Amino acid sequence: MMMNDPLGDMLTRIRNAQMRGKSTVKTPASKLRAWVLDVLADEGYIRGYEKAESDNGQGEITISLKYFEGAPVIKELKRVSKPGRRVYMATKDLPSVRNGLGVSIISTPKGVMSDAAARSANVGGEVLCTVF
Repeated sequence: MMMNDPLGDMLTRIRNAQMRGKSTVKTPASKLRAWVLDVLADEGYIRGYEKAESDNGQGEITISLKYFEGAPVIKELKRVSKPGRRVYMATKDLPSVRNGLGVSIISTPKGVMSDAAARSANVGGEVLCTVF
């Protein structure tokens, strides 16, 4: 199967696993996915993740999901910039998610970071997804 949006695929896997109440979910490894997971972990949306080499050379990431009183910590995980329609924003235009309760994950020239980090570093970039 041809994968056009690996990041979107990972976000969907996380959503699906949470609906099923799973504690972990696996996804093929990539740098971008790991960078996005770093932000999710820093912001407290996932417990963390582990990389492992799989037999076919493509590594695998196991994501540890986080629940609070039985409910997933991530209520909403939305892809913003898609392969068919990329979304770029300057620092001043970066949206706040749910009045600052949520986080946008931005791919900037200084790396993948939260919208708050992008504002303080004064960089804009591609708005990969929003988390709430």
